[in-house]
Amino acid sequence: MTPVELSRTVVHAVRRAVDAGELSVDVPSRVVVAPPGPGGCGNYATNVALQLARPAGQPPLRVAEVLQGYLSDAVGVVDVEITGPGFLNISLDPAAVSAGLGELVRRVLDEGLRYGHTDALAGRVFELRVPYEVRAEVLADALGRIVAAQGGRVDVLHREPVNLRPVPSPEDPAPLGLDAGRWALLHPAPHDRPRITADHLVQREANPLFRVRYAHARARALRRNARALGFAADDHTHRPAGVHTPLPADVHTPHPADTPGAHPLLTLLADYPRVLGTVASLPHPDGIGAPSRLSRYLLDLADTALPFFVTVLPRGDEKPTAAHRARLALAEAVGTVLAGGLTLLGIDAPDHL
Repeated sequence: MTPVELSRTVVHAVRRAVDAGELSVDVPSRVVVAPPGPGGCGNYATNVALQLARPAGQPPLRVAEVLQGYLSDAVGVVDVEITGPGFLNISLDPAAVSAGLGELVRRVLDEGLRYGHTDALAGRVFELRVPYEVRAEVLADALGRIVAAQGGRVDVLHREPVNLRPVPSPEDPAPLGLDAGRWALLHPAPHDRPRITADHLVQREANPLFRVRYAHARARALRRNARALGFAADDHTHRPAGVHTPLPADVHTPHPADTPGAHPLLTLLADYPRVLGTVASLPHPDGIGAPSRLSRYLLDLADTALPFFVTVLPRGDEKPTAAHRARLALAEAVGTVLAGGLTLLGIDAPDHL
């Protein structure tokens, strides 16, 4: 079960509670599920009970208790606990988790750079009124790309009252070049002062942009190296560019027990659509809908992926196995998400560094 599928399960639980007369609310079209925060438990958590409490006219804990009963008997769910003021913490059947994460890797590789794109904001238009200032322009452009990936549109205007006013750039970022300059303006939260310094150009681990792009380049290099060793994660090694062929059914996700570092990566990959949706839903300078959320996510994904990448290829006289193919599929999925995220920030993702 993927987060998207679990979100649908939660929505279905709300609908059942409404149909049974236990809740009187409008059923939401989608519900956010995410890894539990401090004090949480299980595989995923959701604050849907807190969101529905006011329209339902009931305390959040009561709403959570109602939904707990409907969620507990859902297919793939083994336990639902309530924590804090009304958070629902959901534990999934390990078999359902494994099957869902295996499908997740196939989905990422199949959808490519469009993974995480939805039509959730179809028909919606956001008006961003920005000052004539380079950082405000770059943030508005990035938000426009991310909102478009969710089916919406951003109209950028230069008039008062301004509703997107990040801390201005202290100097012209042009000497850093397009990619480093955009990263320098987008990576800090809008209320933080950006640094326009040459360390954004340094090709070392101390440079966050380098780590993200290096992780992407390593993922692409692993694919090339696997080809040289005579194996691949999928069946498109020799197909012409642009020809679409789904992944074969035997490409599977390695179990975390036999592939160190796989589970955190899979969790991050599954969280990518939620990150895009969070940024796109509130394109305002309050830090909630800021592109810096996407840049921080990409950095977290890159830092988690780099230690895993050393386990992907066979070593010494070791022959390629199904486990190597599965690890390679996961590495390629990571590279795809890194490329997609950088593209939405307007930053190039080179295959070679």
